[in-house]
Amino acid sequence: MDKPDTASWSDFERVGLRVGTIRRAEPFPEARKPAFKLWIDLGTLGERTSSAQLTVLYTAESLVGRQVICATGLGSKKIAGFRSEVLTTGFLRADGAVVLATLDQPVADGTALA
Repeated sequence: MDKPDTASWSDFERVGLRVGTIRRAEPFPEARKPAFKLWIDLGTLGERTSSAQLTVLYTAESLVGRQVICATGLGSKKIAGFRSEVLTTGFLRADGAVVLATLDQPVADGTALA
């Protein structure tokens, strides 16, 4: 993978990393690649939607109630008619599966990365 250009601190501040709890998850068969539609509670930021390619390691049922790390401030993107408002973060394994970026201790929904 190429080394990314250096971002300024103000770039980083515009793209917030926040904790949210997945309140609802549904299969997203209309998506080009297998994905779920997620509704994520970001506390004072409200509920946001996300399309996430997590189908290899997770079921919709196993995602509900999980706290995840979301990138905010990227704007929204329409994916097969569904508005994805935040990026649910994860790490790509060698086999192509996405492993969620999660917390080892619970914090309040909407908490920003410190």
